[in-house]
Amino acid sequence: MTRQSEAALEEQLLKQLQGLGYQRLVIKNEAELLANLKQQLEKHNGVQWSSTEFQRVLNILNKGSVFERSKLIRQKQQIELDNGDVQYFDFLNTQAWCKNQFQVTHQITINGKYENRYDVTILINGLPLVQIELKRRGCEMAEAHRQILRYKSHSFGTGSGLFQLVQLFVISNGVNTKYFANNRLKALNFKQSFYWAKEDNSKITQLSAFTDSFLEPCQLSKFISQYIVLAETDRILMALRPYQYYATEKLIDRVKNSTKNGYIWHTTGSGKTLTSFKASQIIKDIPEVTKVVFVVESAVIAVMRCYQ
Repeated sequence: MTRQSEAALEEQLLKQLQGLGYQRLVIKNEAELLANLKQQLEKHNGVQWSSTEFQRVLNILNKGSVFERSKLIRQKQQIELDNGDVQYFDFLNTQAWCKNQFQVTHQITINGKYENRYDVTILINGLPLVQIELKRRGCEMAEAHRQILRYKSHSFGTGSGLFQLVQLFVISNGVNTKYFANNRLKALNFKQSFYWAKEDNSKITQLSAFTDSFLEPCQLSKFISQYIVLAETDRILMALRPYQYYATEKLIDRVKNSTKNGYIWHTTGSGKTLTSFKASQIIKDIPEVTKVVFVVESAVIAVMRCYQ
């Protein structure tokens, strides 16, 4: 049987993402990436910016670490318009996930320490928030992980530094597929990349199945908005594992749709504290909920201060 090439795998993924509702476009370099970003943010916010006004937007984006930039894209922002008025805007709609703009492109070339050409980039409101690195079938996924480390070292911070905004990386050889949160180089470890799974915890390894389940536009936007935790103490991003995601979703559903009690059982070392914290964080923002009581052991309190 002929082994599928990386180019064929990439084209297959692009077509599948188009089928899920992504707009496919050609972006060759940073200049085209910036032009598209301006168009998408204007569309998302229902505004039109002059070149100087858009530069003020870029000035907000192009500062700080991955962690700091991840905070600011989740917050309402403001700029001073050319006429002196103040205008508020959002980079990302974190509440109505489907009301963002979803695009996909590939082979963007960025010149930094070395010239790098990235495989597949998912843009939300023009922001490059998911970077997918592919290897042909038969190659180790660890090689895709190492490629991402090279990108971060060689070119992610170049120019306007838009790729410092990436929230999630996806690595795949078609047969095996994993995801992990973006962080500073020293915090990126292949062991901290995860398989996605179904609700019964059966792994989703094939890229095509992962794409349908995890990269569906509304689902992806929801995961980025709600299921990436910004840990203040270590200043890192933490992407929830699938069982943490499903447990949190069940807790939220129980609160919204039932007056019954419930519990979630997870084994030692599975991240129960993070799961319960994230559930409490989301539940407190449900309009019908007036108070959330979060009971933990005293030894856990210090850990909770780590989470935003």
